Amino acid sequence: NLESAIQKHKNKYILMVEGGIPMGDTEHFLTIGAHGKTGYELSKMASENALAIFAIGTCSSFGGIQAARPNPSNAQPLSKVTSKTVINVPGCPPSEKNIVGNVLHYLLFGELPALDVYNRPKWAYGLRIHDLCERRGHFDAGEFVHAFGDEGAKQGFCLYKVGCKGPYTFNNCSRERFNQHTSWPIQAGHGCIGCSEPDFWDTMGPFEEPMASRKFDTVFGLGADSVSDKIGIGVLTLTGVAIAAHAVISSMQKDKE
Repeated sequence: NLESAIQKHKNKYILMVEGGIPMGDTEHFLTIGAHGKTGYELSKMASENALAIFAIGTCSSFGGIQAARPNPSNAQPLSKVTSKTVINVPGCPPSEKNIVGNVLHYLLFGELPALDVYNRPKWAYGLRIHDLCERRGHFDAGEFVHAFGDEGAKQGFCLYKVGCKGPYTFNNCSRERFNQHTSWPIQAGHGCIGCSEPDFWDTMGPFEEPMASRKFDTVFGLGADSVSDKIGIGVLTLTGVAIAAHAVISSMQKDKE
């Protein structure tokens, strides 16, 4: 069982955890096994004796959908359970390459990969979806989908105006894709929903509308999107550099309408 495996391989095993963890008065909302131990108890016990710890998926990395306001189960990320360093591999779901790649990095080099401020490995989460998106050229040219199924959608134009959160989301989906490099959401015709970002369930919605002038916090700090047909460059920080290009193009070309 788990307890005997932990004792047998104490301080020699790699721990990988999926799922948000209820804590406090709602800890019993997640119970596991015949003895009814809580997820909090088991994850804490396993973390204390682990050589390295990986939170796999957005739920264990940041709490997940069940942590959306008002978070009735008080779901928390794995990092709230232990004081040890937790390497977050978020995504809903995360790429299999990001999961295996991080474990291999540790096994091959004997050290954890470089991490960003959210403890995500920089090699996988160091660039925005937007940076390597196959539709980026359409963004730069001011060519946008305005409604699903319109002519722009048929032409493969940028999905920003129908809610794509690629400019705010740090992940390598646009490079690595899913299902043995077969496809990914934007290739399939729907915008990124920001699922590898903390609290995306509360901060990124509505998922099929642009961020407009709402503030949004990223690894680069607090920034703002620009209303699609106004320049608004003065309010943009590093989080909105890509949006500045869109703002200028929109003001000059009116999206080629």
